[in-house]
Amino acid sequence: MVVPGSQHKLYHPPEGLQKDAHVPDFNCYLELYKKSIEEPDVFWKEVASDFYWKKPPTGQILQYNFDVTKGNIYVKCMEGATTNMCYNVLDRNVKDKNLGERVAFYWEGNSPDHREAITYGQLLGQVCRCSNTLKQMGVRKGDRVAIYLPMIPELVYTMLACTRIGAVHSIVFAGFSAESLCERIMDSQCSILVTADGVYRGEKLINLKQIADEALEKCREKASATVTRCLVVKHHALRTQDGDVSNKLQTPWDAACDVCWEEVMGQVSEQCEPEWLDAEDPLFILYTSGSTGKPKGVLHTVAGYLLYTSLTFKYVFDHQPDDVYWCTADIGWITGHSYITYGPLANGATSVLFEGIPVHPHVGRFWEVIEKYRVTKFYTAPTAIRLLMKYGLDPVQKYDLSSLRILGTVGEPINPEAWHWYHEVIGQKRCPVVDTFWQTETGGHVLTPLPAATPLKPGSATFPFFGVEPTILNEHGEELEGEAEGYLVFRRPWPGIMRTVYGNQERFESTYFKKFPGFYVTGDGCRRDKDGYYWIAGRIDDMINVSGHLLSTAEVEASLTDHGAVAEAAVVSRPHTVKGECLYCFVTLKDCREFNRTLVDELKRQVREKIGPIATPDFIQNAPGLPKTRSGTCYLLPDFFLFFYTFMDILSFTFLFIIFVLFNKISHPQVRS
Repeated sequence: MVVPGSQHKLYHPPEGLQKDAHVPDFNCYLELYKKSIEEPDVFWKEVASDFYWKKPPTGQILQYNFDVTKGNIYVKCMEGATTNMCYNVLDRNVKDKNLGERVAFYWEGNSPDHREAITYGQLLGQVCRCSNTLKQMGVRKGDRVAIYLPMIPELVYTMLACTRIGAVHSIVFAGFSAESLCERIMDSQCSILVTADGVYRGEKLINLKQIADEALEKCREKASATVTRCLVVKHHALRTQDGDVSNKLQTPWDAACDVCWEEVMGQVSEQCEPEWLDAEDPLFILYTSGSTGKPKGVLHTVAGYLLYTSLTFKYVFDHQPDDVYWCTADIGWITGHSYITYGPLANGATSVLFEGIPVHPHVGRFWEVIEKYRVTKFYTAPTAIRLLMKYGLDPVQKYDLSSLRILGTVGEPINPEAWHWYHEVIGQKRCPVVDTFWQTETGGHVLTPLPAATPLKPGSATFPFFGVEPTILNEHGEELEGEAEGYLVFRRPWPGIMRTVYGNQERFESTYFKKFPGFYVTGDGCRRDKDGYYWIAGRIDDMINVSGHLLSTAEVEASLTDHGAVAEAAVVSRPHTVKGECLYCFVTLKDCREFNRTLVDELKRQVREKIGPIATPDFIQNAPGLPKTRSGTCYLLPDFFLFFYTFMDILSFTFLFIIFVLFNKISHPQVRS
């Protein structure tokens, strides 16, 4: 690692932030990083000492094999020790640290009129009630519970109740379709589904219960009806957009299956003893898109995830007791798991839990919330920043943002223009921007600045977090030294890394470890500059990052070809000023089928229904003949063709496409892995 030099413009940490910081300067970072690499057991035992262990850890902290040529891949952290995640993030704060009266969450609803403050003591009571409710419904240690809820307190209650009783939660983003929900329920064989009657997303009313019922019906049709009961929160009925809107939503109800949350929660105790779990027992499953089309159930375990999310939150956001922290993500994604729920609660933090969207009921909603709760640490996506940049300075200048001390970004590399606007307009040139790189699979930040220690370069994820050892490989698996560009891989595990793909160890090994034995392969390209800073270049595999969410091109292609008019489909990315990337789809129609606006609308609707609104294509183009490899596989267009297309109209591209087909016939390019 190279100490930052002067080859590029650096934004140095503000002196006021360094005074009380956990990692106050770059030399301190280097010392701690060296210790985490050379003495990992000592380093992580010190972190573990902050938490409660029913049976304390003994022996080696991390055991692993990253080399498929030497046997099965595995990672174990403090195996044999016993603890409970829920106890450590709630009971420990309430009973041992006397934080029962501290606000855990300021819940801010879709409407600014709907809000609630939830203390740690209240949160513990609600989680225990939910735990007892799940146990009454037959949930036991190791059972899987599907959660399909919007950003409401009941989502946090349910996920923590699962961890308290040893159940494994599988949260499905409430913007996903019935088909996507069904697929995830089937794969993890969930026994219980927790959902809500409905929710407003801005001005749009979504009937979640109807979508959930459709998903369960699809499970029954596929002879995989593992869900026995459906626990339903009356969120829409109790927190409506206005006084009489609840009449617009007809909630389907099956008395044989459905259970009303409000009724059962009032009948159970606020006391529930935690289930003591082995450090390597499963904690949760979270699905992420796979390049083969079928989502992967990423499995995380108890102790390692607790240590890693707590430490990354503490250091990356330099958490202090007087902070009010706000992460704008949805808990349906890994960012919400790690940096709305587990990481902040493990540190006794006060957070904002936000149900709404950035532009409802006005485009200054984010800045209004920051002023309302005096937010000090703010963590959002570059997509949201680019969206709000379009509205100029007026919506920002209406609100007092002087409470802000640290800004963060997540989900995709941030472009320099957005970085400077975020830093100068929102942070008023006094707040460092921590641009974090990580994945569902990593559990927490792996490349990230530390706000009081790391000189910043706009667009760079800077340096590795403690315990993380990155390197860059070329196509032949050779390590590249110094300034280089290639595949980003990691040489060793850290406590929070995934343990497997649920139910599919072979897929786990082939996806992440077979390409370069001895390394975890991220699937991202990366550049390291002369100063040792890392710059993420984007996905190398067939994945597209839309608004910070990875989508599989194969999954979208499969949705398109399910339509009776489509013979073949190919999906590529196209640059988008707000989303970063969007979906550009080519379809070849079956004989006698006409390509028209009606068909385009049908195809967009089909993708939306099968995957979810986030996957709706921006463009669908008729392609009478898609280019093929010798094996007959559709060959996705190279990036340089797409780059030129961004600046050309359809007519010009058609000519370019013909040239590409002729080129393809000559060169016979290989199938992308």
